[in-house]
Amino acid sequence: MKAAAILIPLLPMTSFIITGLLGKRYFREKSHYLPVAAVAASWLLSMFVIVQVERGETLSWQIYSWIAAGNFNVDVGIQIDQLTAVMLLVVSTVGFMVHVYSIGYMKGDPGYYRFFAYLNLFMFSMYMLVLANNFLLLYVFWEAVGLCSYLLIAFWYPKVSAANAGTKAFLVNRVGDFGFGLGVILIFVTLGTLNYTAVFGHAGDIGTGTLTAITLLLFVGAVGKSAQFPLHVWLPDAMEGPTPVSSLIHAATMVNAGVYMVARSSPLFFESTTTMFIVALVGTFTAIFAASIALVQNDIKKVLAYSTVSQLGFMFAALGVGAWVAGLFHLVAHGFFKGLLFLASGSVIHALGGEQDMRNMGGLKNKIKITYWTFIIGALAIAGFPGLAGFFSKDAILEQVFLGGYWYFWIVAITTSFMTAFYMFRLIFMTFHGEPRDLKAFGHAHESPRVMWVPLVVLAVPSALIGLALGFPPGAGHIDSFLRPVFEEVLGAEHHFGLLEGGLMAFSALIGIVGILAAWRMYVIRPDLPVKTGARFQGAYRVLLNKYWIDEIYFALIINPVRALSRGLWRFVDINIIDGFVNGSALFFRGVGNLFRPAHSGKVQSYLFTMFLGLLVLLAAYWILTL
Repeated sequence: MKAAAILIPLLPMTSFIITGLLGKRYFREKSHYLPVAAVAASWLLSMFVIVQVERGETLSWQIYSWIAAGNFNVDVGIQIDQLTAVMLLVVSTVGFMVHVYSIGYMKGDPGYYRFFAYLNLFMFSMYMLVLANNFLLLYVFWEAVGLCSYLLIAFWYPKVSAANAGTKAFLVNRVGDFGFGLGVILIFVTLGTLNYTAVFGHAGDIGTGTLTAITLLLFVGAVGKSAQFPLHVWLPDAMEGPTPVSSLIHAATMVNAGVYMVARSSPLFFESTTTMFIVALVGTFTAIFAASIALVQNDIKKVLAYSTVSQLGFMFAALGVGAWVAGLFHLVAHGFFKGLLFLASGSVIHALGGEQDMRNMGGLKNKIKITYWTFIIGALAIAGFPGLAGFFSKDAILEQVFLGGYWYFWIVAITTSFMTAFYMFRLIFMTFHGEPRDLKAFGHAHESPRVMWVPLVVLAVPSALIGLALGFPPGAGHIDSFLRPVFEEVLGAEHHFGLLEGGLMAFSALIGIVGILAAWRMYVIRPDLPVKTGARFQGAYRVLLNKYWIDEIYFALIINPVRALSRGLWRFVDINIIDGFVNGSALFFRGVGNLFRPAHSGKVQSYLFTMFLGLLVLLAAYWILTL
């Protein structure tokens, strides 16, 4: 297993170096060959590792000593257990499919080689984040995936909106990462180690106040990386990047890093009831907050972006109430069906020549049939339709939230489930049903090439079936027994599926179906209803359409004051004090030079006269001193 573990990240890293250095000159339109092959090999090795873990084998390997300074010792090491295997499944599979899809989507782009090099760098960073065995290594690659996110969001950097979106993502994530970094420092100051095993083994020895501080700081990092309120504002803007990037980084993998980190740190979080409640509260609020915004968005990728924020909120809500396995189950299911949905949206955009506004779509279901039916599978999965992936994973969360006594969170979550089904099928009906609204774009619409639709079909399979494969029977599915060794110390006793659980599951399914039917009525049966409803509730509609003006509030309260302060510091401190001191020194010495300039006339008699005066001064001084 050691050889596989080291090759999984090493292959894409090697491909990144070669493609980045030689792609523009030598590979050009064939720049995808090596990156796709490297990721395919990493996928095969990941599957091998998952099989080994399934057989009961785990790995804790200190590869070499990285930092040794006094009592600060950090190794580069790899840890593979059931949680690692779950993350490898999602990261490697979605990553491989996105690489294949990108061959068609990015064809002809001037930065073709650069795109695949960046994708490989991201895969290396994400693999290392998942495989790391200590908090410092986790933090290093936490920052590395953030760098890749910036590079890929701003990939089309001549476009001002893309460059601004990349900068925004980078800066907002720095806020969360600052808190995460402080948490890592506090762990070392408290325990003198950053190794997972050592830290978690002494979790019970940490004082309550210190433990709460550590976990809250770590959670700040998760809030930034996983786009939770109030640091969610970067993710919708990140849709300025190419659609494969949205699918890989901002739906299925990087944004899950926060969920993974909290789950990995479960022995710490479990010991702080305060932090657990805050995690649940932030997750639940973010879920309904983002879902409400998605109800009225018109950009197809923005709908999916806010959906991602909402679903990540579901995962944090699960972790906060102690439903560790349910949260990870939803991470897996969401990774597949949201990756599928983003790639399918890219197929729609490709078919319409770059159009992303759903108000200019319609009638596409018979034009791009493969995209339509795979989109339907992804939408049904996220809506929680019975039998599909989201039905089992989301129901597991709702059930444990209810049974844990968090009824207020359950009410919010079940309402969010209704919203999710509604806005996803609003997207379906506006995009694929009804009459075409832009006849010119509709006339040129065509199915994507095979290299793009094959990944859609592949991802549609787990989107439909992975719930049954991992979550059936409910509460005692394979994922429950598979992940229990990781969370054994923080999980309660196993519970059996009974009448109450069956009733909750049926109610959850009913809510999703009602949401779908409500969207059908408003956007197919009565297409005039959305306009009438918007006019009737104009105030609420404007609030949601403008995303609660959160960006505007941040500009008014934070960005503009900081800019004004920066301008003030520049004008008064930088120009008047710092530059003034430097320029003043130059003026002083220029004046001194001007004072003595007449003595340097170039006339020999003047120099002789000066020397004579100097000699007289020396003689006078000598005479005075010898009196």
